[in-house]
Amino acid sequence: MRRTWLAWGLLLASAAACADEEAREDAWWTGPMLAPSAATLPQGHALLEPSLFDDVSNGHFDSGGDRHSGPYEHDLGSLTYILYGLTDRVTAGLIPRLLYNEPAGAPNSAGVGLGDVTLQAVYGLSQYQDGSSIPAIAAVLQETLPTGSYERLARPSDGYGAGAYTTGLALYSQDYFWMPNGRILRARLDLTYDISSSVSVHDLSVYVTSKGFAGRAWPGNGFTADAAAEYSLTRNWVLALDVLYQRNANTTVSGSVPGSLGAAADSLSATAPFQSATGSSRSIAFAPAVEYNFSSKVGALLGVRIIEIGRNTAASLTPAVALNMFL
Repeated sequence: MRRTWLAWGLLLASAAACADEEAREDAWWTGPMLAPSAATLPQGHALLEPSLFDDVSNGHFDSGGDRHSGPYEHDLGSLTYILYGLTDRVTAGLIPRLLYNEPAGAPNSAGVGLGDVTLQAVYGLSQYQDGSSIPAIAAVLQETLPTGSYERLARPSDGYGAGAYTTGLALYSQDYFWMPNGRILRARLDLTYDISSSVSVHDLSVYVTSKGFAGRAWPGNGFTADAAAEYSLTRNWVLALDVLYQRNANTTVSGSVPGSLGAAADSLSATAPFQSATGSSRSIAFAPAVEYNFSSKVGALLGVRIIEIGRNTAASLTPAVALNMFL
């Protein structure tokens, strides 16, 4: 008898959960901290998402790429998504960056500077439909322009860019899942591969060269995989989490620096060769966040990116706040 009543209780609870199942149009979202959406914007509509962050890091590396604790530094900045729906399947836009660096044991940036700007085009390969097993999938082309200062610097903290043209090829996906309690879990998986051009470098630069250096740098290509999930706690409140894996290939620098007096007093070399390599790097980051949605078109996010696992990557804690506006 108890088993019978238990079975009926489970059946009624299941029915109640189904009856209270959240409708997708009733769920409001801002988006997780790191993973962009695979859903393209409707034609004629725009999305504006400014964010502020403070990347707090510490540590240095030995020749084996192992990290050791060191003094803290702050890299403050702003990143803004400005996107527009050209058609229902094509979204285009740009991502400008503003930066200010406070390195440990060295002078701060002279002022806020413009970082590298990214142009972006998104093509929707598929769109999510209720009842369908096919998620929203988009192919993304990004081109990062070398608009930030990177060479001939007065101080290292004035370097705001990489100096390279970087092409990013990405595949974004987004799907919806209904939990047993009827609430929605929205999931994203974004895969990106970046290819950078070589860079002409002179004097003090972000590639750790000094005054008088002349040569080139070859930034290593990069791969990023970002898995993210958002849980619709209520219509207004959403919990989000990104798990980000990033790998960057070796960056090499080759050129010459001013020479010096040799063993003989009258032996003077005009230049001396210089070469360096960063070694490859990899990291795993976690980014929990809380979203509050004022309406279906406006929401705010407060989150933090945490990097503690990696090689040739400084441990860092990056709190951020963002405002998402659909226009």
